[in-house]
Amino acid sequence: MRIHGDSGSGNCLKVKWVCDTLSLPYAWVDVDTMTGGSRTAQFLKLNPWGQVPTVEFDDGRTLAQSNAIIRYLADGSALIPADPFSAAQMEAWMFWEQNSHEPYVAVCRFQMVYLGKPASALDENLVKRGYAALDVLERRLADARFLVGENFSLADVTLLAYTRVAHEGGFDLGRYTALRRWIAEAEQALGLPPAR
Repeated sequence: MRIHGDSGSGNCLKVKWVCDTLSLPYAWVDVDTMTGGSRTAQFLKLNPWGQVPTVEFDDGRTLAQSNAIIRYLADGSALIPADPFSAAQMEAWMFWEQNSHEPYVAVCRFQMVYLGKPASALDENLVKRGYAALDVLERRLADARFLVGENFSLADVTLLAYTRVAHEGGFDLGRYTALRRWIAEAEQALGLPPAR
C-alpha cells in the first residue's frame, strides 16, 4: 500500500496513524500540494479530485477522502465499535468533523502555517465557527472519556488530527480543560508525542 500525502496535513496523518496503530505496512509518498503535486496528470489518474491523502493498494485500486480511507483500513479492528449503534455514533462524529470542524479549525491553521497569514488576518467568521466546534467537543468530553464513550475509536483519530494543532491556527485551547485532557489521552492511545 502506498499513501500519497502531505506530512503536515491532519487529514493525511489520520491515515498514517491508523496504519501505524494497526501495524499495516505502507510506503509514504510525499506530495507537495503547494506546488501542484496533487494536480499532475499522473496524480489525477489516482484521484480525479486532486486531493491528498490518496491510498494506492497493491492490486491497483485507489481510495481517497481521509475518513473513508481510515474506515476501510480499520474494518474489523478495535478502532470501530462492535455495537452497530456505537459505530454509527462514531461515523456521525466523523461526518461532523468534515462539515463543522475541519472547514474552520483546519482552514485557519492552513492560512497561518501554509500561507503565512497572521492570526489578525483570519476571517472572523472562520474563527467564530472554529471556536463553536471546539465548544461542542469540550461539552461532549466533559461527560465522556472519548467521543463514543469509554473506548478510543476512529472518531477520536479523526478529530484529534486538527484539534491537537488548533493553536497553530490561532485558537486558544487554554480554556478547554476536558478537550486538553482528551488530546493527551488520544495522543497516548496513538503513541504520539504531545503536539507542540
